[in-house]
Amino acid sequence: MRARQVVAIGVLLAACGGQTGKSGAAAADSLTERQRDSMLAKSRIPGASGVGKAMRVADSTSAGIRAADSVSP
Repeated sequence: MRARQVVAIGVLLAACGGQTGKSGAAAADSLTERQRDSMLAKSRIPGASGVGKAMRVADSTSAGIRAADSVSP
């Protein structure tokens, strides 16, 4: 009985480990992360508006950094 439990735990651990990178379904996805986030932000899921707000803040920050980088002394 104990040997069966050890084998079962070993099989479960082997099934969970060894995945580096994206899974097959995620690798075949044609949408970018930004596109998925944009769709999520437009949904009616509770808290989804926070995703849109975070995207706007990130865009604003990136624009500010690009503007500061383009200024020559």
